[in-house]
Amino acid sequence: MKENKNPRTIKVVALVTALSLLGDSMLYIALPIYWEQAGLESLWQVGVLLSINRFVRLPVAPFVGWLYKRISLKTGLIIATLLGAFTTLGYGFFSGFIAWVILRSLWGIAWSFFRIGGLASVSVYSKKNELGKSMGTYNGLHRLGSLFGMLLGGIFVPIIGLKAVAVAFGILTLAGLLIILICMEKDNGKAVISRPLPGLSFTTAEMAHFRNKLLLVCITGFFMTMLIQGILTSTLSSVIENHRGEFVSLFQIVVSAAFLSGLLQSCRWIWEPFLARQVGMWSDGRIGRVPLFICSLIFTGVLYGLIAFDLPIISWIAITLLVMAGATVMTTMNDAIAIDDEKTSMNFLTGYTIIQDVGASIGPFVSFMIIGMEYGLSYLYIGGSAILLLLALFWTLFHLKESAQFRNQA
Repeated sequence: MKENKNPRTIKVVALVTALSLLGDSMLYIALPIYWEQAGLESLWQVGVLLSINRFVRLPVAPFVGWLYKRISLKTGLIIATLLGAFTTLGYGFFSGFIAWVILRSLWGIAWSFFRIGGLASVSVYSKKNELGKSMGTYNGLHRLGSLFGMLLGGIFVPIIGLKAVAVAFGILTLAGLLIILICMEKDNGKAVISRPLPGLSFTTAEMAHFRNKLLLVCITGFFMTMLIQGILTSTLSSVIENHRGEFVSLFQIVVSAAFLSGLLQSCRWIWEPFLARQVGMWSDGRIGRVPLFICSLIFTGVLYGLIAFDLPIISWIAITLLVMAGATVMTTMNDAIAIDDEKTSMNFLTGYTIIQDVGASIGPFVSFMIIGMEYGLSYLYIGGSAILLLLALFWTLFHLKESAQFRNQA
């Protein structure tokens, strides 16, 4: 059974994470266009900077997972918030590629504390039979940081500059310390997860099935973060600029490509707190998580490739928003499935986080290498569409096998 000491811990972790995401999310829509304001010399450096924080998390995450077994969740969040505030403020005070590599690397360490602590808090503090709802609540709330980071970044970076926005966001990030100190108890999350639980026994077939599920969860997590957090997030500004130019006329209003990209991506974070929570609640019921997950993979996979095409602006915007809605459902379901078992351990949560980081880190790096090629954007997005549909097929086969085993046992 899961502990239920203080369920509001999940919301506290999510809100503190949201504040720290402001600066990071702003960079994904501003840096591909305003990279010279950061003192960069070439566009390839943008790809490196948007990727390096995730590569740093690969060796750091195991240490963070080990550390969370020995320190409180509160202590881990304080460390993460201080690092997040320093890096975001640093975007405003430091220039040049080397300085920004250091800042982005420090953010990678901070995010490892946030991500592993967040998954662990949902696993430990969610109420019985409400894991999907809790995961949806956590994902929805912490992505409010991405909403305001992208939206406000898209508005103010063209007006007052990248550095001024970064300083403002860094100051807001520090407010997370007050939330932690006021709302969290000292021992929140100290002995986080140590499953398998004593006294439980599992057959060889059950353990084999469990391992196959976790393998599929990890493979899916890798490709989802690569396609959504990596490719889509980092190249949407470039897609708009490639088809429409630096400025776009929308309903007789001229906006920058950065603003439109930020506006579209921030729309996901508007509905995320509601859609993620609602879908999580549905998955807690009779429908189950895997059928909903399969439907979201098919839905998103069919539309993902169309983003690369020069369609009428309204149609293109509608398709992009639907892809982001599908991403909300996919992310919530895969995260919930990842911790939806008594045999899930802290070691697995750490490994799952690392695999997601690998996917997300490869995305921007590969993207900025490929988009310079002829038809590069088409290769990226049509290939991503095929991957999502293949994942839907694998999950369908897994679900059919799981259903057959359940009938045989019955």
